[in-house]
Order: sequence, then C-alpha cells, then structure tokens
Amino acid sequence: MNDSEILDSKQNAGANAEEKASDPAKKSAARNYHVSTRKEDGKWQVKFAGGEKAIKLFDTQVEAIAYAKKLAENRDGSITIHKKDGKMRKQRY
Repeated sequence: MNDSEILDSKQNAGANAEEKASDPAKKSAARNYHVSTRKEDGKWQVKFAGGEKAIKLFDTQVEAIAYAKKLAENRDGSITIHKKDGKMRKQRY
C-alpha cells in the first residue's frame, strides 16, 4: 500500500466514525409524541410516534398535553396533538 492509499483509507475510516457518531443525534431529534384519544374507552393517550402502546393515559386532553410537553422537553422532541376525531389539531407543538 502506498502513502496515498493509506491516507485515503484513514480518511474513509474517519468519515465512517463521524457517521456512526451522528446516528444517535438523528434519532433523538426525530422523537415525536402524539396526543390522541383511545378508541376503546375515550381516554386521552400519549404515544411515541409509531408506537403501539400508550405511554400514559389521561382523563383530559389538557393533562395529556402537559405530560407530552414535559417528555418532549426532556428528550429534545416535539408533540403532535390530535382532535377527538383523530384529525391533527396542532403539529410540532
């Protein structure tokens, strides 16, 4: 291997390390919590985007929004609020 090949392989290794290091940052920036009603009982739920289970259930939308705000602040995320009929009320709260 000559000097230029060694330099190229070191630069590529450095670039790969930077890509791997930035992956967790991308995941945490994409955290999105949804506030919506649950069909079974009409309770308000906070769910992680794409999640199947509710993180926590509430009797009112106001309580659910307050909880979701705390989660989003602590984890550098955002929340999406849905109306009772499921349509989006406010995104990126």
